[in-house]
Parts: sequence; structure tokens; C-alpha cells
Amino acid sequence: MTSSRLGRVWRLVAGQAARRGGQVSAGDACAAAVAAVEVSGAWLIAVHGTGTGHLIQATDEVSELLAELELTLGEGPGRDAAAASGPVLVSDLADAAAVHRWPLFAAAACEAGAATVFAFPLQVGAIRAGMMGLYRERPGPLNAFQLGDALVFADTATLLLLESGRQAADGAGSGLDGHPPDLAGYRAEIDQATGMLTEQLGVGIAEAFIRLRAYAYVNDLRLTDVARDIVARRLRLQPDPAEEGDG
Repeated sequence: MTSSRLGRVWRLVAGQAARRGGQVSAGDACAAAVAAVEVSGAWLIAVHGTGTGHLIQATDEVSELLAELELTLGEGPGRDAAAASGPVLVSDLADAAAVHRWPLFAAAACEAGAATVFAFPLQVGAIRAGMMGLYRERPGPLNAFQLGDALVFADTATLLLLESGRQAADGAGSGLDGHPPDLAGYRAEIDQATGMLTEQLGVGIAEAFIRLRAYAYVNDLRLTDVARDIVARRLRLQPDPAEEGDG
């Protein structure tokens, strides 16, 4: 990594923050990467502890949907990148290898408008901060220069996420990292619905989330829409008959 590349990336991130009118954040690194790496959109997941993560930045509707698809389906390049602690670069989601590896995600992502996904874990040593995903509407790999930039943007987002977490722990910041208010409640609504399902179904948190995810998948609904209906008490899931019989 050259100092000139690092400096250029930081200037782009700072410029993004200036246009937003706020302090530099990990979300700015994600947003600035779109034009610099020449992709169609990007999203950023922040992970705290062993949780599944919170969406804190999505540059467009497709990016937000891709993040939600991985959460709903339990598979995808982002999840694999986080698990392997290394980038997962998919230049064609319609390719047989991609379909074989992520049979549910690949088809759904293509339908959503993505032809490629490039996922980068945000990690320093054993510390996991999250994941940054990029997508394009047309198939094709990143060239060497674009990949180099993407890696620096991911490193920058990692440092900013860790700093945001440190400030929140010290009481010096909100820990929301400057992301839009609608995304601030994105995971909170899912968590609230999961908590309500533990009471409705008489199961633990992990099983409740599985049921929530399964309902969204089987009924071809967005996970956030199902969570919102449960929180608003427009939807109530029923206990598994087999579980009732066992009880």
C-alpha cells in the first residue's frame, strides 16, 4: 500500500463526510468507495461481539436488499468473507460456481439487480468490526487498481468503526457512526420482533430468529417488513404444533 493511495482514499472519505455535513465515519468510507472503485452500490455491516451485525450504511435500495438477503437466507459472500477473514470476490453471480455455493442468495441477488458482489471483512487481528460489500449491475471482476482501492477503503472503514466503538464505550459519542436515522433502527426493529417471538412461541432467542427468518423466506417477504408487522402486532406467528404436543 503506498502512502499516496492511502492519502487519496482518506481525502475521498473526508470529502464524503463534508458533503454530508458530519464527522468522518465508517459509513463515509463505504459511500466514497462506490465512485472510486467504480461499483453500483455498497453497504456496511457493523458487528458487536458475537452478534449477526447491524446494517449502518447502504448507498441504494439494492445494497440494502443484498444485506437483508444474507441475513434472511443465512448465506452469501459477506457471511463467507467474515467467516474466512478474507475477501470474497464474485465476478458473476449467475456463474455455476456461485449458484452452487449460494443457491438461494445468488438467484435472489440477481433478481434484485446485482450481477457481482465483492465482500471484504472488517477485521484487525482477532477483532471483528464488520463487513463491507460492493456490487455491480453487470458481471466482471475488479481490476488490480480497483481491488487495491477497495482494500484500503475496507481498512479505513475498519479503523473508523473501531474508533466509533471506543468513543461510545467512553461516553464520547452515540456509537451510531453517523448513519441515517432509518438505518439506525434497522436491526433494532428485527431484534425487537425476535424478542416478542420468544414470548409468543415460548422459545429462545436463536430459535425465535430462525422462525422469523423462515417466515420471511417462505412467504417471499422482506425480513424488515415481517419484523415491522410483528412489532406493530399486525402479525403473530403460531407455535409449532409439534412443540405444543411435546409440551
